[in-house]
Amino acid sequence: MDTSTWRILADPLVGPTAPGVLDGLTVAVKDLFAVAGQVTGAGNPTWLAEQDRHDRHAAAVESLLGAGASVAGIARTDEFAYSLAGQNAHYGTPPNPAAPGAVSGGSTSGPAAAVALGQVDIGLGTDTAGSIRVPASYQGLVGLRPTHGAVAAEGMQPLAPSFDTVAWLAREPRTAARVADVLLAHLPGRAVARRTIVLPVLDAGVAPDIVAAASDVRQRLVAHGVLAAAEAVDLDPAAPAAWVTAFRTVQAHEAWREYGGWIDTHPGALGADIAGRFAVGKALTEDAARAARETVAAAGGLLRDLLDDAVLVIPTTAGGAPFPDGGGAVEDERSATLRLTHLASAAGTPAVSVPLLRTADGRPAGLCFVGAPGTDRALLGLAESAVAAMTGA
Repeated sequence: MDTSTWRILADPLVGPTAPGVLDGLTVAVKDLFAVAGQVTGAGNPTWLAEQDRHDRHAAAVESLLGAGASVAGIARTDEFAYSLAGQNAHYGTPPNPAAPGAVSGGSTSGPAAAVALGQVDIGLGTDTAGSIRVPASYQGLVGLRPTHGAVAAEGMQPLAPSFDTVAWLAREPRTAARVADVLLAHLPGRAVARRTIVLPVLDAGVAPDIVAAASDVRQRLVAHGVLAAAEAVDLDPAAPAAWVTAFRTVQAHEAWREYGGWIDTHPGALGADIAGRFAVGKALTEDAARAARETVAAAGGLLRDLLDDAVLVIPTTAGGAPFPDGGGAVEDERSATLRLTHLASAAGTPAVSVPLLRTADGRPAGLCFVGAPGTDRALLGLAESAVAAMTGA
């Protein structure tokens, strides 16, 4: 067992409770979900040591077991899910088999590595600011962030509840869609709009090879009839920076509200990068948080209006998985990627990352389809059509 990927691994840890559409499929559960008889570690050994065992499964885990899936084990997460890199100061960085030596992406880092390595079929995780979409992009996987609130979050440890979602990843769209058939079965189906839009203002923070690759793939998907020709929507060039700053402020404020008391009584328990993010939350005033929340709400409303009759097609991440170099490359990539990933989080809309892009040196990267609330399953259908068109399947 690779302990950078897994906290607990068994054969299985929990078997299915009933037959269903997920018969025979295995799941890696991010260490934020309750699994009966186990504790939740949240990526931190001090927190882990103080927790009680759960007497029932998280709602999402229970649903997957009731549809025929089995839980192979509990997989690693970045501390309290407050990162996009996959680096954990206590347990290490899970491998990235799609880009050896590069980071795995987080915070659903362990489940993503387990899926990419072929150890399980499904990675059950969370997405607050991109924690499913980023590891999916870096490791050549399909990752869905559902409509906010569409999947029950009972038994899932929070980070920033305004943006937290249950989310999942798989190696191909069909498996991700089977999970959606279970976790989103109650969601009224809504077709994804035929109109396709892009936001050129976002290109400034994206690596040039990814901008070029995304443009090429969009054009090829238009030629295959999967997408309509893209229409560019102009935004204030200052908007993305203002939005992402406000988003990070609200996230930090809510994260401190969730864990600040515990952190204050456990000095030194966090890795330096995570401690720094919580320190930002601690220093925020209520007035600053309120103003940021108003900015996020306005941005979310504007984005939902744009998506009411369109699908947004953008790179999932600003580049491929970065290589740790001690010089800030990972943090620079995180900041640039948040300009992309925070959009769906702020708007509460579904977004699916599909492994259709490559960097100039061959690392995978995702193309992200962002749709209106409720178009989750239609977006997965679009993802499947896009993969089929690009691979000739």
